Amino acid sequence: MKKNFKCMVALLAVTLSLCWQTPSFANQQPVDLVYPFADTANSRWFFFDSASLPFGMVNLNPDTETGGAWGSGYRYNSSEVKGFSHVHAWQLAGLSVMPVSTKLPITQLKSDYYSAFNHNDEIVKPGFHQLQLSRYNIDVKLTATTRVGFHSYQFANSENQQVLFNLGGQLGPSHLGHAEAHKVSQTSINGYITNLPTYRRSRPTKVFFHVEFSRPIEDMDSWRGEHHFEKVDFINGIDAGLLVNISPSKQPLLMKVGISYVSEENAKSNIDIELPHWEFDKVKEDAFAIWNQQLSKISVSGGTRQQQRRFYTDLWHALQGRRIISDANGQYMDQTSSTPRVKQIPLLDSGEPLFNHYNSDSFWGAQWTISTLWPLAYPKIASEMTNSLLNYYKDGGMIARGPSGGNYTYVMTGASSTPFIVSNYMKGIQDFDVELAYEGLKKNHSTAGMMAKAGYEHYTNTGGGMRFYENDGYVPFPLPTGESMYGNHKRGPGMTLEYAFQDHALAQLAGALGYNDDYDMYAKRSKNYRHVFDASSGYMRPRNPDGSWQTPFDPFQYENGFVESNPAQGTWNVAHDIDGLASLMGGKTTLIERLDNAFNEAEKQGFTAGNAHADEAKDEYRRIPINYGNQPSMQTAFIFSAAGAPWKTQYWSRKVVNKVYSDLSPQRGYSGDEDQGLMGSLAVLMKIGLFQLTGGVEKDPIYYIGSPLFDTITITLDDHYYTGKTFTIRTRNNSADNVYVSAITLNGKPLTRTYLLHSEIVNGGTLVLDMSDRPNKQLH
Repeated sequence: MKKNFKCMVALLAVTLSLCWQTPSFANQQPVDLVYPFADTANSRWFFFDSASLPFGMVNLNPDTETGGAWGSGYRYNSSEVKGFSHVHAWQLAGLSVMPVSTKLPITQLKSDYYSAFNHNDEIVKPGFHQLQLSRYNIDVKLTATTRVGFHSYQFANSENQQVLFNLGGQLGPSHLGHAEAHKVSQTSINGYITNLPTYRRSRPTKVFFHVEFSRPIEDMDSWRGEHHFEKVDFINGIDAGLLVNISPSKQPLLMKVGISYVSEENAKSNIDIELPHWEFDKVKEDAFAIWNQQLSKISVSGGTRQQQRRFYTDLWHALQGRRIISDANGQYMDQTSSTPRVKQIPLLDSGEPLFNHYNSDSFWGAQWTISTLWPLAYPKIASEMTNSLLNYYKDGGMIARGPSGGNYTYVMTGASSTPFIVSNYMKGIQDFDVELAYEGLKKNHSTAGMMAKAGYEHYTNTGGGMRFYENDGYVPFPLPTGESMYGNHKRGPGMTLEYAFQDHALAQLAGALGYNDDYDMYAKRSKNYRHVFDASSGYMRPRNPDGSWQTPFDPFQYENGFVESNPAQGTWNVAHDIDGLASLMGGKTTLIERLDNAFNEAEKQGFTAGNAHADEAKDEYRRIPINYGNQPSMQTAFIFSAAGAPWKTQYWSRKVVNKVYSDLSPQRGYSGDEDQGLMGSLAVLMKIGLFQLTGGVEKDPIYYIGSPLFDTITITLDDHYYTGKTFTIRTRNNSADNVYVSAITLNGKPLTRTYLLHSEIVNGGTLVLDMSDRPNKQLH
């Protein structure tokens, strides 16, 4: 009896503790629902964010691993903090700092300063990170503005209060080169670190910093390689570092770190503009308020607590990764030529920049993700990104498809930014130079532009196979010797399908602008996917330069002519012409049956090729016909709707969401490659039941209706772009079993089609979906 009573008391204590620590579900804000640790066991350098604002230049968080672009940054299963760095971006890293409290000489400390920490001591929310460095007994709190990291260090030791700046070595994707640091006052230092070139980012990129302390600097020690210097005011060189000894106090040490890609002066100016005070809690609360404002653009009710938490985690991911690189004054560093040049974004009458300039990983797959989500809920971001892409055209002669540090990286393949820009235009986001955009996009679709360059092909333009595409209507695989020497991802049939879709997108813009001859040309090229369809096998299949088919041919061989996928997956990448694809396959009935079989087979593996991106090349995972862990398969569930079987879209999209995008654990989350918000955006769209198969590149584009998870979904519309105030989706009788849409009304009127027009959404209104456990095959 005593034993049972003790167990009951212990259980009650745990229950009360959980109730005390966890706010009531109904009263929680979106920032309280986000689960930042999702998938962090499989993290990569730019995956995890904590002390950062949406798209912030500063992305401040602890690094538990620092070697390489993959397997680095904040990795949940790693047990040591190796520094707190301020830039976690596509191919870029920046200023790593570490508070320490030690008497170790700098000769030893420079290579022995890591500290263990415990997840039980962590508090992590969008805009904030707190943890305990157990080696030094320092309580660390981090928050940020857009361009300034704000640190609070509570030292238990009343002596030896120090901050170590590691200015060299390996930091994520970058080896760090020449660095400088100067003491500029009794409470501040400044300088820069240098990201040396990588295979992907071909030019060195400096990150300038200005640091202000809330207490005076007592003295500074430093190192350069094997050389060590005491009581210095300056250090420079390669493999350098600095130990700043701070006047001790029982009060927390506060530290502001402003960064800039232009100059130390601009880094200081960013502090002066964004963080002129020392109120840490105010900055933290401001960060929460900004995240709440952005995350609340889509509000949901109903569903389980876990579903809501995972939804806002996905939306949080959709609003990070792609980073601002322009300063608060609108200056940025243009690195599209061999000599870096400081440029100025036009200013509004208020003195604020007209838009921000960005780094960005590839737009490869963006047509099914951010190209739909951003214009719908965040059109201002879509507009800014479009203007930023045009900046690259004005600076370097090409619209970027994945810039880093103000320069092109040529990441992935094709002209993947074309659908993004066209989609924005078709949705009424037209506050950019449309004629300039069209000029740049046309160039990108030629042998002089992005399509001609394979992945990371910096100095040549043959790897994209454009001369074959223009002359023969397809890109061979492999390319002939001499044309396959440069770049990566040279996968002929996959390139052909990408180019055809992107040509379709450009054709729509040409038609809208009245360029009828161009429309005819690009519309014709959009049918080039037919040239790589092999009727004998029923798959898209590699062709040799002489036109013959690859023999032998295995449709499940990974990267056999398709980037990060296999031919079985790649065959479905004809989103712009499902009728044409169905015709090649023998009709819509055959297409639906084949796709249904593919989903049934993929379900056996959980719809993914393993639990991480690195798994998909492994023999035991890669022979899957549909992989929702990477971009090439993201559209497949909604092909059913375009082919006339929307009930299968409802069935399979709900299955995929439940299996792939529902976990809340460090071990799982996206089961693949969450490229800077693409997978997060996809999960959001599938969970609200709105999806654009072509990314919305046609006039008044359509959204297919899927199987929403929640009882109520409300999208707040931006009145600068749209006339409506809100668009609400309500579901009735929604449940785990009731995944089918049995009846639809829009603004009180019955609807017999399972798609909406963009204009119907942005004019505002209410969509009501009656849900059932049985499909209504009369709805199309």
